[in-house]
Amino acid sequence: MPRNFRWVGMALGLLASGPAAAEALDWASLRDVERVEVLTSDEDGDSRETTVWLVVVDGAGYVRTGSTRWGDNVVRSRELELRAEGSTHPMRVEFVEDDAARQRVTEAFAAKYGFFDRMVSWMRSPRPKIMLLQPRE
Repeated sequence: MPRNFRWVGMALGLLASGPAAAEALDWASLRDVERVEVLTSDEDGDSRETTVWLVVVDGAGYVRTGSTRWGDNVVRSRELELRAEGSTHPMRVEFVEDDAARQRVTEAFAAKYGFFDRMVSWMRSPRPKIMLLQPRE
């Protein structure tokens, strides 16, 4: 491939990645955001976009779900894309199993979403999937 075309390809790749790929995610700026979208892939490869709640605890972002298809997608891949405030961020997911950490995150959801969190808590599975979000490299 001619040298000039390689540079054009690299420049287009950088433009396609957009500003979210170049900037680190600032969880503090998302602390008060009520809802975000998570993008996952179903088993058949179809994309799934789901609106969820987000909390920030100790400088890290968390989402959770009960028995849902998007949650099953994350269990399978350990990845999702987080869309918040106009930017999309590729994330790696770590499931929170430590009881003390789960309690802190659960309390953060209750404090942020109050009555609505209590209303949906009876519909959730007894042990929801709590996911720590970490930027994918």
